Amino acid sequence: MMDAPLYNSRITDTYIKLIKNKYSFVNITELLDYAGMSPYEVADQGHWFTQEQVNRFHERLLKLTGNENLAREAGRYAASPDAIGMMRQYFLGLVGPAKAYEMIGKATNNNFVRSSVYTSRKLAANKVEITVTPRPGTKEQPFQCQNRIGFFEAVAAAFDVKLPRIEHPECIFQGGQECRYIVSWEKSSHTFWESTRNYAVLALSLLSAISIAISPHQGLERVLPASAITVLLLSVIALNGEKKALLAGQLNLKDLSDNLFKQLELNYNNALVTNEIGQVISKQTRLHDILANVVLVLEKRLDYSRGLILLTNQEKTKLVFHAGFGYFDEQLSFLSKTTFQLDRPEAKGVFVVSYREQRPFLVGDINEIGGNLSGKSQNFAKQLLSQTFICCPIICEGESLGIIAVDNLKSKRPLVQSDMTLLMSIAPVIGIAIHNANLHEAKSTQFSSFLKVMAASIDARDPLTAGHSEKVTEYCEEICHELGLPEDEVEMIRVAALLHDYGKIGVPDAILKKNGRLSDLEYEIVKTHCHKTRDILEQVNFEGIYRQVPEIAGAHHEKIDGTGYPKGLKGKDIPLGAKIIAVADFYEAVTSQRHYRDPMPMEEAFRLLREGSGSHFERHIVEAFINCRKRGADEEGEVRAIQPFPA
Repeated sequence: MMDAPLYNSRITDTYIKLIKNKYSFVNITELLDYAGMSPYEVADQGHWFTQEQVNRFHERLLKLTGNENLAREAGRYAASPDAIGMMRQYFLGLVGPAKAYEMIGKATNNNFVRSSVYTSRKLAANKVEITVTPRPGTKEQPFQCQNRIGFFEAVAAAFDVKLPRIEHPECIFQGGQECRYIVSWEKSSHTFWESTRNYAVLALSLLSAISIAISPHQGLERVLPASAITVLLLSVIALNGEKKALLAGQLNLKDLSDNLFKQLELNYNNALVTNEIGQVISKQTRLHDILANVVLVLEKRLDYSRGLILLTNQEKTKLVFHAGFGYFDEQLSFLSKTTFQLDRPEAKGVFVVSYREQRPFLVGDINEIGGNLSGKSQNFAKQLLSQTFICCPIICEGESLGIIAVDNLKSKRPLVQSDMTLLMSIAPVIGIAIHNANLHEAKSTQFSSFLKVMAASIDARDPLTAGHSEKVTEYCEEICHELGLPEDEVEMIRVAALLHDYGKIGVPDAILKKNGRLSDLEYEIVKTHCHKTRDILEQVNFEGIYRQVPEIAGAHHEKIDGTGYPKGLKGKDIPLGAKIIAVADFYEAVTSQRHYRDPMPMEEAFRLLREGSGSHFERHIVEAFINCRKRGADEEGEVRAIQPFPA
């Protein structure tokens, strides 16, 4: 149990506030380091420390201050305005020490300590018994008993009551089975006036009754009015005190409710972040799109001023900026030019160490670690005006892929352990998405290479037509973009264009390379390459939108008027991709050198395309192609005097 999380950080935080207020000579950073604690862990109300950590903390603090009663003093300090927090607000909201002591078990168990079980029992209006029973396997220390006594004193002090009397008849550190405390205190002022009023009512009622019995007339005239005025005055004083106590309790309950609501809202928002990131990246396959969507969610959902994602290059020699939010344009320019070397053993920047050692860092003040940073890292922080930040490694299958970092400039909210925990829960989701994107990219590259080899295997049969398929593909992409087609459809048509002539593998060389016109029989044999292309490609396991590839590639010689081949399809029956390939294929064929003719000038090719519009080619596709070709020619300084297509 020495390594189990048993004590909430709010207890240690009270010690830290006391040290800052009364023992300013103590080096808190060194103290926490000795105890194996971090400032951000202490600041995080959701963090828990082990028995060993709190033992080392107290041991070191005792040596530094020499105060044997420090634990009890820290317990009492919980009632000070400087230490006000959820603990103090909780008790103040209970309206009076009696109720606070009664509820101390519910307030403490699992909220502040897990090492012991607290129970409380009311003995009188201003007296309560509190029992602390250690859980099996735990081993508290005497200073923790003293801290409890100080805390019980703090509860009464929080209500402006004098320090209570605390008896300790049984102690686990003196052979007892549990620690038992009898706490008694003076009644509050409004309680005093309530009691005085009640006793006064009783006494005056008795006095009035006696007076009336002795002298009915004088008793009614003298004693009764005086008694009524006295009771009324005491009631007003008592009610006023009670009203103030109730109002103070109400305000403290409101503060507590607000804090709890903020924490609930934060937890809900954090859950939304993880879920939303998972949803947006599940719809993306490209790395750029994944990272762009991730930073949008981080910026929208998280309470950070800025954030960035650095990933390794392909050689894993450096970290490179890929995405970020919250930065000015000049800062983004600086980030895009900055890299962090991973192949230098002497590199000791936080980002590099986080990547190498696969552990997160929360830097509360960069000046505290300035001596451990390289000049480049210090300049990086200076350029971005960073003072406090968190960085976490992005890991997938045990391999570091990069880091994610956030910082706060606008918000005064300190970065704490829960922030780092949140980032560490997000980072693996990002890591899986990046890993899948890399696999998809590798698969796409492999697939693209395979397609190019297939296309090249046809073009290689004749050096004169080498590159035909790639050139047709290039033209098809231009047309698709001019038409504003979706990227996935553009990619599918690109694949079909690259493989549109694959069926020519079944056409003899004597026909393909023949100089001069083909005979009718030879022409019919050449025409068979369309259905051969479709038949061959149908044997490829295309998925999703790529299932259209065989049909589109096999229909690139169909014509709008139905006179094409192999099926004689008309108009809308011809796939759009096939119509686009038809235009690109015709243009590339007539403007390139062939065995039987010289290349045709661009203007002449455009004229033929326009003549064939409406019968052979789709009119708007021809115009889209001519527009992008003209634009390309203008950019190359080859402006042509081409007449617009007649309406």
